[in-house]
Amino acid sequence: MSKKKRNITQKMIRFFKSRNGKLITGTFIFWLVLYPLNKFGILNNYWMHVINVSLIYIILTVSLNLINGFTGQFSIGHMGFAAVGAYTSSTITTILFKFPSHGFVPYLIFIGSMILGGIVAALVGFLIGLPTLRLRGDYLAIVTLAFGEIIRVTFNAIKFVGGPRGIPGIPNFSNFTLVTIVTLISVIIMRNVIYSSIGRAFLSIREDEVASELVGVHTTYYKVMGFTIGAFFAGVGGALLAHLIQYINPLQFGFMATIYVLIMVYIGGIGSISGSIVAAVGITFLSEGLRFMLNRIDAFTPFRVGPEWRMVIFSVLLVATMLYKTNGLMGDKEFSVLIPEEEDENAKHGA
Repeated sequence: MSKKKRNITQKMIRFFKSRNGKLITGTFIFWLVLYPLNKFGILNNYWMHVINVSLIYIILTVSLNLINGFTGQFSIGHMGFAAVGAYTSSTITTILFKFPSHGFVPYLIFIGSMILGGIVAALVGFLIGLPTLRLRGDYLAIVTLAFGEIIRVTFNAIKFVGGPRGIPGIPNFSNFTLVTIVTLISVIIMRNVIYSSIGRAFLSIREDEVASELVGVHTTYYKVMGFTIGAFFAGVGGALLAHLIQYINPLQFGFMATIYVLIMVYIGGIGSISGSIVAAVGITFLSEGLRFMLNRIDAFTPFRVGPEWRMVIFSVLLVATMLYKTNGLMGDKEFSVLIPEEEDENAKHGA
């Protein structure tokens, strides 16, 4: 073996031993197990759909945690940004060009429209965040709720994108492979932001905004940055969700949709990427389990038990979590694979 090939081999071994390598390898094994199970009919399309939804909610939950958990703000209009991403990408793939859901070029254009949806959502997040993030606490929550509703009502009024009827017939571009790849990339990027100097500025603002200003942190700048990054990934998640369920309307992105993601954030643990991942997957599957259970109860009892009772159960779970597990399931802890090696080195030198 030549010296050049030996060096390449050693670099590859070092990479796969690193935490990024283990994260990518673990994700590949996850895909390698589930993809053939679906192809051979062992895992049916319904459960693959639920898995895809849970992966998309990982993006939405981690991006909201970036704003609420790591930057210490309180946004309750997050699904408004998902709506912007969903409508932007769906307008391109369904209304303007009407692509089929197969072929290399349509997939490339969908990926471009998904990124564009994220950029437009980030721009909206920036424009909303710039004047509002000077506010704090309850005032900020009320303003973000209002802007989220403004976004929803705006799409409801635009006839070009279907108005209240929404956009039907969206091509099914969000397959398991693409959703897995985009989720992995999104989590890695947000993880890298959190463990960078930008992330440390976010954390300092969360811990004490006044003290951060006194030591020279431009708090408004970093709050707007966190809001914009979170909005970008919400837009990406919205685009994926639209091309998975193949139909969108403004009601899907209302206040209750944001509350659903907020529940995932706070049950998982604010300030924990791992908690967001665990809660997004767990609550998505719990939601589907409750759907079956409530339908059975409805069929065998004289009482009317509708799917809206799921939110009641989630609310009870949230109250129980706040009472007995104040910091959420994971607190501020992370799976080691999600912590960069450099962070361990910094901790050692700091000690």
